[in-house]
Amino acid sequence: MSTMSHKGLHARVEFDAEDGLFVGRIAGIDDVVGFHGESVSELKTAFEEAVDDYIETCLKSGKEPERAYSGKLMLRVPPDLHAKAARAAELSGKSLNQWGEDVLRAATAR
Repeated sequence: MSTMSHKGLHARVEFDAEDGLFVGRIAGIDDVVGFHGESVSELKTAFEEAVDDYIETCLKSGKEPERAYSGKLMLRVPPDLHAKAARAAELSGKSLNQWGEDVLRAATAR
């Protein structure tokens, strides 16, 4: 699996061996926006056209295009993990929010 991004929207891309196509779908929005191509260059063009069309269609209909994420993240964790995370944050001189952001940033940079 691979990903692509254009104008702040991201897509997951896979290869469909049966049809011999690369297929993708914009991730993180409720609307279903898909695209496909037989080559990487066709896929890239189709993705960019799909994003542009999605944004244009939303604006024409008076709807604000969805953005994938708000920046707010709610996690449910066991109380003992919550306590350990809060303690680690305090010991590092950070708020739990800042500590969690740093941990997530490091984990997703790999």
